[in-house]
Amino acid sequence: MFKTVFFTFLFIVSTVFTLSAYANDAKRAIAVGAEQFTLYLPQLKNKRVGLVVNQTSLVEQTHLVDSLLAKNINISKIFAPEHGFRGDHDAGAHVKNAVDSKTGIALISIYGKNKKPSAKVLSDVDVIIFDIQDVGVRFYTYISSMHYMMEAAAEQGVEFIVLDRPNPNISHIDGPILEPEFKSFVGMHPIPVLHGMTVGELANMIKGEGWINQAHDLKLNVIPIAGYTRTTPYSLPVKPSPNLPNDQSIALYPSLCFFEATPISIGRGTDFAFQVMGYSPVALGDFSFTPRSIKGAALNPKFKNQMVKGIDLRESDTTGLNLNYLINAYRQLTQAKLVFFERADFMDKLAGTDKLRLAIEAGQSAEEIKQSWQAALEQFKQQRAPYLLY
Repeated sequence: MFKTVFFTFLFIVSTVFTLSAYANDAKRAIAVGAEQFTLYLPQLKNKRVGLVVNQTSLVEQTHLVDSLLAKNINISKIFAPEHGFRGDHDAGAHVKNAVDSKTGIALISIYGKNKKPSAKVLSDVDVIIFDIQDVGVRFYTYISSMHYMMEAAAEQGVEFIVLDRPNPNISHIDGPILEPEFKSFVGMHPIPVLHGMTVGELANMIKGEGWINQAHDLKLNVIPIAGYTRTTPYSLPVKPSPNLPNDQSIALYPSLCFFEATPISIGRGTDFAFQVMGYSPVALGDFSFTPRSIKGAALNPKFKNQMVKGIDLRESDTTGLNLNYLINAYRQLTQAKLVFFERADFMDKLAGTDKLRLAIEAGQSAEEIKQSWQAALEQFKQQRAPYLLY
């Protein structure tokens, strides 16, 4: 009896340690670019380094800034994108130049009026490192900031290093290709809404396709993700911006962001932003919620302190680009004689074309609309092929 219990105990302990080791191995299976110091530290030796980073720029549990300082790298400037260096600014909120209180390093905003640093700002920078977690959607502005930083680097003869990170939406290629006349900070490249590329792959494409000034002059180096494939699951360890708090919001973001151009709330001012839809006085569904002011995420959300009724998508299995949410809400509001596309110009910038909005207004189905851009998507897949790393 004692022997049986003893061996059962040993089996349980062994199983626990095996599962623990398996979990640790799974974590170690991927090494993001920032973790692979041997591949890029030699390029930083005796150089003045500028960093394009935010709260997602972690090497395991340590920020890249602290990791590089510990290795005696000379960091001359930190460039802060939308949402700021700490990721605590509302969407669209002005990001100011400042000094990092922890390190004393100058913080330069690249969101707002000065999206591309001047020659003067880069006069004490020899190499720029870009290390920010993206979500693989064209209108998510971190890739627009990367564009301008790449261009500035090319113009000023500064080296540019991208420390690559996984794309949580990498398996999806969908949406209209951006048309040149609709280019803006929420869409700068002729790529679909869901482009299925990492920032490293996209950087290669931006240079290779000549989408920035003096692209041929840019000395670009992408540090790829070790152990990563296009089917590798990856849950983001840090929320990439204040209103994308979890994997579900990131999966729904491509479909729900279009509602920013409408009067519909998509949960800003709640703990489940980009996971719900709501409106008043028209009820979009039976689920009710009340947006509130949240510092650093949504100071003045739509319907602040007002109850709205709509749809709870927190348990939905939505992935990719689902147009039915947009089409159904459009029909509900127009049937009530209400304006849906209140910011038609912004809708067209998000879509990269006016054809999506016009098709919805014309009563086309999601299937008909998606079919209209399939030929362009096939061409894009061929165009991007030389730049893929995984």
